[in-house]
Amino acid sequence: MAKRLVTGGTGMVGSAIPADLKIGRKDCNLGDWQAVNAFFEKEKPEEVIHTAAKVGGVWANMHQKGDFFRENVLMNTHVIEAARLHGTKRLLAFLSTCVFPDQVSYPLDPQKIHLGPPHRSNDAYAYAKRMVDVQLQAYREQYGLEYISVIPTNIYGPNDLFDLENGHVVPALIHRCFLAREKGEDLSVWGSGKPLREFIFSEDVAQLSDWAVSNYTEAEPLIFSTSEEVSIKEMVEMIVELLNFKGKLIWQSDKPDGQFRKPSDNSKIRSLLPNFQFTPVYEGLKKTISWFEENYPQIRK
Repeated sequence: MAKRLVTGGTGMVGSAIPADLKIGRKDCNLGDWQAVNAFFEKEKPEEVIHTAAKVGGVWANMHQKGDFFRENVLMNTHVIEAARLHGTKRLLAFLSTCVFPDQVSYPLDPQKIHLGPPHRSNDAYAYAKRMVDVQLQAYREQYGLEYISVIPTNIYGPNDLFDLENGHVVPALIHRCFLAREKGEDLSVWGSGKPLREFIFSEDVAQLSDWAVSNYTEAEPLIFSTSEEVSIKEMVEMIVELLNFKGKLIWQSDKPDGQFRKPSDNSKIRSLLPNFQFTPVYEGLKKTISWFEENYPQIRK
């Protein structure tokens, strides 16, 4: 079997992907070219699954734009270039649905990525992720490398980053609801609850990535999506139920909702893997919350 490296190997998705080598922030600073080049020169991975990224929720993306752009551009550029220089045959890099334009026709498909500016709330992160697609296309043309990218919708699952202020919606809500239950307090949630999102369980993403890095060779990014939309309100209500929260739920409608919806086209992955069974959201949330409670307080936060 090919020697496989997973960056972000201590994170939610990376920890679920089978690999010979898994690295996190403490193992190699991907923002440091000398460190990345030395690591690849030593290990010479034949396959790379690049999941590492600086990520966060709406608040973090709105208030730390410079950090989100700089850190992600550097990580992506360094990993892809080091892979090229040191003979990596197969590389899979993660994009995000935020790369798509704010004003665009639905459903989202890869041909629409560069048709306009992304949503203002996370545009710096989105542009950094778009540059992955630009770099991979350029490397295909100049070097003939069949490196690929994938676009998962909103990922959630065990070993997520449960940051109360800067985390993504699901892990932040789980953590906040848990604390409100333990303290006997009410739970306040940003926004109206009306926006719709497509959520995908981390273990599903890991399985799809494991398949794609070895089997998918096309230049077009591959969307990982269930194509099932769930409102933030429905998501919160499921979390409240699964955590047995009995307090009052308060919607802060004066806070930003972010983009209202961004449904994607999953026909490509369905055609390639017609028998793949996506984990239902309620089942995935149940597994995630069970893991959270079993591992608290030694969670990533």
